[in-house]
Parts: sequence; C-alpha cells; structure tokens
Amino acid sequence: MPVQGILGYLDPQHFQTSQLTEKSGVYSFGVMLVELLTGKKSLCMDRSGEERNLVTYFIVSLKKKRLFQILEPTVVKEGTLDQLQEIYELVKRCVNLTDERPTQKEVAIQLEGLWKFT
Repeated sequence: MPVQGILGYLDPQHFQTSQLTEKSGVYSFGVMLVELLTGKKSLCMDRSGEERNLVTYFIVSLKKKRLFQILEPTVVKEGTLDQLQEIYELVKRCVNLTDERPTQKEVAIQLEGLWKFT
C-alpha cells in the first residue's frame, strides 16, 4: 500500500526512494514548525515562485537574512533573538533534504531546552 500524506509535509526523500525513514516524521514536524513561525500554509499555489513551498521560502529567507520579514509578528514580539536563532537552526536541521536530520528524541530535547530557557 503506498504511503499517503499531505503534500507539503511528506519527506522529499520519499519521492526519490519511495522509502520512509525514522527521520521522515522529523521533516513533517519541521514543516509544522515553519507554519507556526510564519502563520502560513506549507503549500499555497496563490503565492508566487519560491513562496509556493513554505519550507523553500523559509530557507531562502534565512539565507538572504530576511527571515524576520516572513515571521508571524507575535513570534517576533515574544521571542528573544537567541531563542529565534536556536529555533531557526532546529527547523533548518529538521527540513534538511538529506537524512542528516536530528532524531525525534534530539528534537524533543532541544525544544525542552528552549522551554526551560523561557
């Protein structure tokens, strides 16, 4: 039976290999984090070019140092620069296009550390 899922959340490696790994769920979680940070849907055909895929848009914005422009204003107000920087790095690792993503346990530990930091 083929894997079913919502486009935009599925691990891109799955499309190449038809295999899901332990870290496929980490990719989906990373997508969800990007949605929470930006207040935008993972895929939206109403957006133009690189903005259609939210993960791509997030990574490009991060590289171009314009990430604060796409973040939900509440996130910017409530988070410190250090917290935001740490969450960016976590998201970047979660949505890595290779299997070099953190494990779910590593993600949980890092998020717990951020929680305690607040």
